[in-house]
Amino acid sequence: MALDLTRRQMVGALGAAAAVREAALPAVEIGRFRVTRLVAGYNPIGGHSHAVPKLSRIMKDWFTEERTLEYALQCERNGINTWQVSVDRKVFGALRAAKERGSKLQHICLMRDEDAATWKEIAELKPVAVVHHGGVTDRFFYGGQQEKVRDFLKKAHDLGLMAGVSSHVPEHIARLEDAGWEQDIYMTCLYNVVRQPAKLEAGLGDVPVDELFLAHDPEKMLKVVRQVRRPCLAFKVFAAGRLCGSEAQMEKAMRFAYGNIKAGDGLIVGMFPIFSDEVGANAGLARRILAES
Repeated sequence: MALDLTRRQMVGALGAAAAVREAALPAVEIGRFRVTRLVAGYNPIGGHSHAVPKLSRIMKDWFTEERTLEYALQCERNGINTWQVSVDRKVFGALRAAKERGSKLQHICLMRDEDAATWKEIAELKPVAVVHHGGVTDRFFYGGQQEKVRDFLKKAHDLGLMAGVSSHVPEHIARLEDAGWEQDIYMTCLYNVVRQPAKLEAGLGDVPVDELFLAHDPEKMLKVVRQVRRPCLAFKVFAAGRLCGSEAQMEKAMRFAYGNIKAGDGLIVGMFPIFSDEVGANAGLARRILAES
């Protein structure tokens, strides 16, 4: 009886693996890894709505440890093989629990300077790459401290990890590329939400009370994405939910992004499946768009 149960479990596991292979999204090479051109995002899990504090709290509270694990497994079931995460105990626990269940889900870890104490733990989790946090990158560049970003890249490489840089500012990505530093990948935000207040006031005669999403920002970042030689993972494809008013609006935004990145690039999309199967919907949309390209 025990042997029979083991056989049934093995058949079920093989069937699940086959289903994942059949549903697999197109992938690109990043170092020695194959990364699907749709990568699952992190922000809703950490409560970063880029909207209002109440929504951020709802997101963070909804993503319990159990739901975070299910999110990871659901992404893999839908053919997404890589998850962009941040330094978060809840997420690290989900990564370990998923692995214990036989998951092959990969991850890319976004890091801030204050996360330095966790380098050893992050390395042990074996990420595809670690990436310097975009908001911090841009603050360093604005303040003339960009060498701190290069120190991050060197530290990661000393630990045997691939390293990348995230930014919201197209000019910062271009400067990084021209500098000939050791970055392996870029994470490129399609909306520049870190504009300097003085420049905004000079141009608008006022400053916004919060982040500013401008309609033509994606064109500016995607132009740089096409020019750099390293792989790019573009994020905020849906302007942090602002372009999710209808299926047609979402398809237009994703189609534009895929149509304006390089063949070796991908997209990161954060998902909050509280009302509907956003994971399945986004994976299906990406699969259809990529099949047509």
